[in-house]
Amino acid sequence: MHTMTQPLRPFQLHVPDSEIDDLRERLARTRFPDQAPGDAWAYGTDVTYLERLVEHWRTGFDWRAQEARLNAFAQYKVQLHGIDLHYLHVPGKGERPMPLLLSHGWPGSVFEFLDIIPRLTDPARFGGDPADAFTVVAPSLPGYGLSFNPGQPRFGVEAIADCFADLMTTQLGYERFGAQGGDWGAFISSRLGAVHADKLIGIHLNLLAVRRDPKMLANPTPDERTFLDRLEQWLKEETGYQWIQGTRPQTLAFGLTDSPAGLAAWIVEKFRRWSDCHGDVESVFSPDHLLANIGLYWHTGAIGSSFWPYYARMHGRWPIPDGGVAVPMGYAEFPCEILRPPRSVAEKWYTDIRRWTEMPQGGHFAAMEQPQALANEIVEFFRPLRAA
Repeated sequence: MHTMTQPLRPFQLHVPDSEIDDLRERLARTRFPDQAPGDAWAYGTDVTYLERLVEHWRTGFDWRAQEARLNAFAQYKVQLHGIDLHYLHVPGKGERPMPLLLSHGWPGSVFEFLDIIPRLTDPARFGGDPADAFTVVAPSLPGYGLSFNPGQPRFGVEAIADCFADLMTTQLGYERFGAQGGDWGAFISSRLGAVHADKLIGIHLNLLAVRRDPKMLANPTPDERTFLDRLEQWLKEETGYQWIQGTRPQTLAFGLTDSPAGLAAWIVEKFRRWSDCHGDVESVFSPDHLLANIGLYWHTGAIGSSFWPYYARMHGRWPIPDGGVAVPMGYAEFPCEILRPPRSVAEKWYTDIRRWTEMPQGGHFAAMEQPQALANEIVEFFRPLRAA
């Protein structure tokens, strides 16, 4: 699907003071549950931790400082595919910067990319080669954050990929581009590589979009058996959020749209569980960086619509066609990623794997946890493809 070029409107984020005051009043009235017996995080978010985070959000957190971090980058909005799409568009500093689409996931946002973008657009500033520079386009996923307005159409992975392909080509004029992502961003990048292959130079992932079926391997190797055992545990213990977001997203949205403490509990548990933090989430993410991401969901009212890719995935087809992804692919396997399929499984879906790197540390939120390491991997993967 292609659209006529639409006007691009420069954008800066500014939440009204009245909304910040309302948030603080709500936080002051939080009614916390009691703490269940056993280990503090055994059944979800620890009450004591959340009490402290909520108090910081109410009395110490500087939203304006986080707005300024985001507003330091060039941002735009454009009417595309029936929505008002928000994106960062940051020119590279080099002779021939490559266009690169960065796609985030859930429960993330464009705040995930603020530390990695300069490393990609201006590698010389970080000791790299200007010839490796990228021009970065980082949209807020449709229905997420600044790409949300009440009542707008809902997008699954397939529709997001089509929208982003139009953004990069029809709107921004890039005939071919690279794509990178984790979480839903990995699915979007993989979908782009499968159905928009003529537009893609290659894709780089820090999560693999492979089927999660314990019965998919008839005679597993030892590595495949390890993966299947981890998958079985994941499906049993870690997918409750997927089931509720994928079956009754509207019901959940009432609580998380009305209670900032509830929203924080729902999101921070994932940042702790999925990152390489050894149980101490603030050893990897500062409270302010956590609250910047949570606050964007709160101030935009977008948590309910952000669930939609789960509903679409659960009630639709697998988003990667049976033919798989034939464009060049690179993968950075971070040790605390939620699932780490072996290469033999990945090759069933990606037929041209050019780079596969086992990273020494990091988890699901790689662009935030290990921005320099991930940037180095992206550079190394795309370097031989630039002249192709």
